[in-house]
Amino acid sequence: MSDEKQIKPWVKPVLEMGPILAFFAGYIALRDHVFTIGGTEYSGFIVMTAAFIPLLALSTLILWRLTGKLSAMQIMTLVLVVVFGGLTIWLNDERFFKMKPTMIYIMFGAILGVGLMRSKSYLSLVLGEVMPLDAEGWRKLEFRMMLFFFGLAVANEVIWRTLTTDTWVKFKTFGLPIAMLLFFMAQSGLMARHSTEEADKDAAE
Repeated sequence: MSDEKQIKPWVKPVLEMGPILAFFAGYIALRDHVFTIGGTEYSGFIVMTAAFIPLLALSTLILWRLTGKLSAMQIMTLVLVVVFGGLTIWLNDERFFKMKPTMIYIMFGAILGVGLMRSKSYLSLVLGEVMPLDAEGWRKLEFRMMLFFFGLAVANEVIWRTLTTDTWVKFKTFGLPIAMLLFFMAQSGLMARHSTEEADKDAAE
């Protein structure tokens, strides 16, 4: 039985996407402005990065207080945002914040890869309650997700290095969540074939 506290379905996505949408809105409003703080000029992107870090930390804290738990993905994301966002502000260089999604997806892909090599299903520990699959189903899903994460890392690098900051911000705000949604929609067949939900119901009767 899970120790996670029950919350309304809309609360979690609002807390997870709220800081990202706030960053997007703030960037759009401030992208053409330059702010002088302590004798140093900072772009609107840097200023919004400075605002995004505590906003994400606050939303993560609220989510933890409401649910009683955080996933490894949420914790790692917060840590990397603090590290790379901090470097962006300290060095006044937006490239560090743009590299953050690359590091996140490489780490997630590497963790899944290690799990596959060790025949351990790390993904099932996170999603096992909402997506009951058999062992083969988890292996297939984790392999596909590992490739997907590495693909997102490559896409992020290509976009921030070759396209404008506006394009990268739109990609980060809308492209990445949409890509994640489409990925899981594409796995519906796999989930249906390898679901153990019916078997669990039959065993309970």
